[in-house]
Amino acid sequence: MQGLVRGLVWLSVILFGLGLVQGCRSGDSAGDVQPTEIPSDATTYQLKGIVVASDAAKGIVSVDSEAIPGLMGAMTMPYKLAQPGIATELHPGDRITARLRISGATSVIDQIVVTAQARPDYKPSKSYNVPATGQAVPDFKLLNQSGKTIDFDQFRGKVLLVTFIYTRCPLPDYCIRMSRNFADVQKQLAADPQLYGKTHLLSISFDPAYDTPKVLRSYGSAYAGRGAFSHWDFAVPPSAELDAVDEFFDVGVSSGSNNTLTHSLSTAVIAPDGKIFRWYPNNDWTPSAVVDDIKQAGAQ
Repeated sequence: MQGLVRGLVWLSVILFGLGLVQGCRSGDSAGDVQPTEIPSDATTYQLKGIVVASDAAKGIVSVDSEAIPGLMGAMTMPYKLAQPGIATELHPGDRITARLRISGATSVIDQIVVTAQARPDYKPSKSYNVPATGQAVPDFKLLNQSGKTIDFDQFRGKVLLVTFIYTRCPLPDYCIRMSRNFADVQKQLAADPQLYGKTHLLSISFDPAYDTPKVLRSYGSAYAGRGAFSHWDFAVPPSAELDAVDEFFDVGVSSGSNNTLTHSLSTAVIAPDGKIFRWYPNNDWTPSAVVDDIKQAGAQ
């Protein structure tokens, strides 16, 4: 009985956060919908289910979900999307997994992956790859903090650690955490000169319009130090190739308010043979754990 009561309480919170208890605002349109930010201390759950309907104008998708342990039983209900624009890429019958984040009276889902499409003739504007162990990384070209063109293949023979950021990101648990974590990884690797020489770090921006080499150099200096660029590059793909890079590494990006970007996270350990060794789709990883992954990848 206590479990049922707790589930009903949480369900009320979700419904309230979606605006279903108080009713939807009038006059909402697709242009009015803004990305929803959830505090970093939100409670998170894994959601699996089948899309019943999606509403791009409200940024909501209805899902016939499996039971969510610790929250509620299987049921069909609407969920607010952290990135409203992806509603157009979700279709009735699609099977999805997602992260449900609840904080106070607000809830959203993000990190959505379509595991099976209802019909093969759906052609979304972007088709995201989920990086898998052993998958070869394409030889993407990038422009680094020194205005030099670099590519993935030039790091063959080394373990390459890659993450995605943009320099204007204001959230401490997103780009700022990734850059601080990389600074910690850099420090741990430097303590082992032999390992340091067999590794390289790469922070990739998905904001080419703003993150010029000059901006990346200034940003990178704050984390890597001016003398560390030989081991840690800050780079951005050309605008024409940005989508291909984002899609391969499963980085979803949409425009937010006040020049911000709503985005997912992606960090990858790439083995010396240029293939994915480990991929992290979140901010839960620790520098020490990644250094262990780097050691294992280099030992293959």
